Amino acid sequence: MTISSISTSTIERADTSDFRAIIGNKIPLMDVRAPIEFEKGAFNQSINYPLMNNDERAEVGLCYKNKGQAAAITLGNSLVTGQSKARRLAQWQNFARENPQGYLYCFRGGLRSQTVQRWLKESGVNYPLLIGGYKALRQFLLSELEQLALHPLTVLAGNTGCGKTPFLAHCVNSLDLEAAAGHRGSSFGGFVTAQSNQINFENKLAEQYITGSYSLEQTLLLEDEGRLIGSVHLPESLRQAMTLAPIVVIEESLEYRLEHIYQEYIIQMTTQYKTTYGVEQGFIAFSQYLVQGLFKVRKRLGTERYGQLKKIQSVALTQQLNGQPHYHLDWLRPLLSEYYDPMYQYQLGLKADRVIFRGNNAQCVDFLHHL
Repeated sequence: MTISSISTSTIERADTSDFRAIIGNKIPLMDVRAPIEFEKGAFNQSINYPLMNNDERAEVGLCYKNKGQAAAITLGNSLVTGQSKARRLAQWQNFARENPQGYLYCFRGGLRSQTVQRWLKESGVNYPLLIGGYKALRQFLLSELEQLALHPLTVLAGNTGCGKTPFLAHCVNSLDLEAAAGHRGSSFGGFVTAQSNQINFENKLAEQYITGSYSLEQTLLLEDEGRLIGSVHLPESLRQAMTLAPIVVIEESLEYRLEHIYQEYIIQMTTQYKTTYGVEQGFIAFSQYLVQGLFKVRKRLGTERYGQLKKIQSVALTQQLNGQPHYHLDWLRPLLSEYYDPMYQYQLGLKADRVIFRGNNAQCVDFLHHL
């Protein structure tokens, strides 16, 4: 069946009752809001093919404010015409043909999405709207986050480098807060790509939760996090629930953790930066990432110790250029043993009464399996 042959009456709109299926099945969504709106908040499965660019939207919005809806519609039609309309229409048509199961939306499911739907229909393509648009789906995701906090929770803790994130990846009932945040939480926690903003963090976390199709009685496993993960904060209801949850602590040796950190933060991050920016510029960007990460903890290290580790780090970067990246262990080891470990053990000591198990990765897997 081609898109143009589907009955308008059967696909014109998606009811809000379909939101769970749309998110859970990762149904493609076409967002026709302006790029500036999309950047402030979107959904993982959405792509931005705007009806108006940022300047056109601002101009039409001002017209609407000063002269009313009719004048704004007239202005919008005069701005999006000719070749600009043809290019945008072609994008919408291609999306519809490639994603016949998808939907289109604007902010509230109003004039912009209805205009795009009408222009598509005039070109022979019937395509459904999302009732309530971005705002309605966003509110649905926020309500799901509130439900997430009602689950019984178990928190996974452990010193830096013990492998909490890969541990979670092997647990079917886990949610990855750091993946949703686009940040690993520490001073060195950023990735090559920019971190999620607050709205996108909440959207991604809710999408993870919905995709899991968890029953409300099912216990969910989350990594121990503070209020902030990089620049985003946990939803308050979830943060409060996590402060009451039982804790499982992964305990691994310093050597085990050093190797894990070395591979993740040195070897893998070097590769990612070089892949993104090229060999030369990538190494420069990687070096800046490490230097800035150490600078962020200078106050806690103290001026003298920070200066010492900074020199060792500088030597390590030079040696890495000579093909010997293992020199980074010379500053990673004291950073772990003198800074991260004492800090984490202090924080864990404040909630020692909630610890229900301690063990290495394999022992923790076995404990949670029989819990």
